[in-house]
Amino acid sequence: MKIISYNVNGIRAALAKGFLEWLQSADPDVICIQETKARTDQLDLSLFEKAGYPYHYWFSAEKKGYSGVAILSKIQPDHVEFGTGIDYMDAEGRNIRADFNGISVMSLYLPSGTNIQRLDHKLQYMADFQEYINRLKLEKPNLVISGDYNICHRAIDIHDPVRNANVSGFLPVERGWIDNFINSGFIDSFRHFNQEPHNYSWWSYRANARNNNKGWRIDYNMVSKPLQENLQRAVILPEAKHSDHCPILVELNI
Repeated sequence: MKIISYNVNGIRAALAKGFLEWLQSADPDVICIQETKARTDQLDLSLFEKAGYPYHYWFSAEKKGYSGVAILSKIQPDHVEFGTGIDYMDAEGRNIRADFNGISVMSLYLPSGTNIQRLDHKLQYMADFQEYINRLKLEKPNLVISGDYNICHRAIDIHDPVRNANVSGFLPVERGWIDNFINSGFIDSFRHFNQEPHNYSWWSYRANARNNNKGWRIDYNMVSKPLQENLQRAVILPEAKHSDHCPILVELNI
């Protein structure tokens, strides 16, 4: 089972940059998309079906042109869960989950903490999300939570850990949350296979950051511990350039 996660920073913009051609070439079984910034009535959904993804599920924010997540699949899921049931989370369209014969795949878009108010919102979201996942794991132990976590875990995951030490996305409280999340029963699939530095999934549009590889690794395929023996491969795909993020891939032997 090949799963890709990709924050496209606007699905309509990504489509204009060749997203569908890339998707057909990458050929995942399931792709989790974040930051769609579109409602379904703003998209030609037949394009995704023609590209080989007849099963597609979209969960948009109440605010137009903001946030939003989706799951596209070649495989028909047994069940799709739109949101978490927590009102303030679901108003921003940040979680969607599809269940496939004992494997549950979630597309997650955690908030960023760009100012004090949003940081407080992010921290609340993180705490509530952890509680939600703790409950969900009892029902769905085989979980893959793919998406933009908006947090770098360790110094190896950011190009300049010293100067970014007080920047949201690399704050001690955020990094501690990722620690606790992993310790609650998850595997950072990329780091399971690769301990090398300079591997990032997001670059600022400023100062030629991507060409200079001055990035952050804030996108993760987190795999629950019961699936550890099923892990085959996990890589970052920086050659895909439809967004300020790049896709990340995990393969499971199911």
